Amino acid sequence: MTPVIVASGVGVVSPAGVGVELFLHAAYEGHSLATTDTRLIGCPVEIACGVTDFVAKDHGIARANLLDRYTQFALIAADEAMRQAGHTKESTENARVAVVLGSGAGGVRTFEEQTRLFIEDGFDTMSPMVLPAGLLNMAAGQVAIRHYATGPCLAPCTACASGATAIGLAKQMLERDEADIVIAGGAEAPVTPMFTSAFARMGTLSRADVDPAKASRPFDRHRDGFVIGEGAALMVLERAVDVRARGGTPMVRVAGYGASADAHHVTTPHPNGAGAVRAMRAAIADAGLAASDLDYVNAHGTSTRYNDFTEASAITEVLGEGTLVSSTKGVFGHALGAAAALEAVIAAAAVTSQRVPPTANLVDPDDACAALDMVMGSARETSITAVLSNSFGFGGQNASLLFTSS
Repeated sequence: MTPVIVASGVGVVSPAGVGVELFLHAAYEGHSLATTDTRLIGCPVEIACGVTDFVAKDHGIARANLLDRYTQFALIAADEAMRQAGHTKESTENARVAVVLGSGAGGVRTFEEQTRLFIEDGFDTMSPMVLPAGLLNMAAGQVAIRHYATGPCLAPCTACASGATAIGLAKQMLERDEADIVIAGGAEAPVTPMFTSAFARMGTLSRADVDPAKASRPFDRHRDGFVIGEGAALMVLERAVDVRARGGTPMVRVAGYGASADAHHVTTPHPNGAGAVRAMRAAIADAGLAASDLDYVNAHGTSTRYNDFTEASAITEVLGEGTLVSSTKGVFGHALGAAAALEAVIAAAAVTSQRVPPTANLVDPDDACAALDMVMGSARETSITAVLSNSFGFGGQNASLLFTSS
């Protein structure tokens, strides 16, 4: 019999600040956190949803100067998740603890800053920590070191689906009895001049001449691109029977996971949403549910022309008319590989709080949303037992997670 997998703790670093409480409060308030970011002055796009006034050492991270910003975020989120789960190094000493931590970009700030030094001042000015700080697997490795997680340590990269892929792989690892505890999620710190300018050059960022707080408009007819964001979200996943045996309380069940590839284009989603449809249906099947059992979809909803149209059409195809849908990227921007994990926390909270967050700045929904019940203006209280969270990425990567009450 397949064991029931649950989340026993979560941790978040987001543009709302450090901690899951601040994050969820901002999500339900539904007001954009986008501002002009001083790190991007002189770039073609200067707005972002950044983590402001952030000093890693204020949150217990020693020698933070040796770590990339994305790793700092990951360590702080992991600490909160483990505390919330009730775990300490002593309590997990004999457990098989694993880490699955996804990122789409890794240590881009480190590579960007050090490349500039190399070109301008030469080899001798580079830090010897370029690779130990910047590689895509270093956040996972540092979390494993900090929490003495001696089980498998994985760093999946599926672009903007990375955080969801990590949680899905963690679920499967526990089901196969390859670990007892898995710290899983995503981390990203891509608000840098080069990385942001690269997205601007592609035409994926909002260039609207409006208040920055109105730039990200998921599913709105007048959307013109996303606002880049950053942060981290980690979940502690365990078998429900193990959580209860140690006197813990499961938060939410990670009931389903589905993944697919568009096999269509490196940046543009399949025009009929075939990959998204497959991922959603796979997650529903993995949970042993029917489409009619779903109460809410936390959408990928990037505020880009192609994604939102395609995703709305795919949700309608899989779940039918009247499906409750919202996206929180209007509040937090698009944190790339971390976005999927941040939104998994929101999806889980919808189950535990019986509340659905609104889509910030959604005023005039796209025609593709006509059959859907889009949550606009303010949060909505409703009965929720099953939630789907979608995440899609460059390369045609698709992942869907399904959460139910524990």
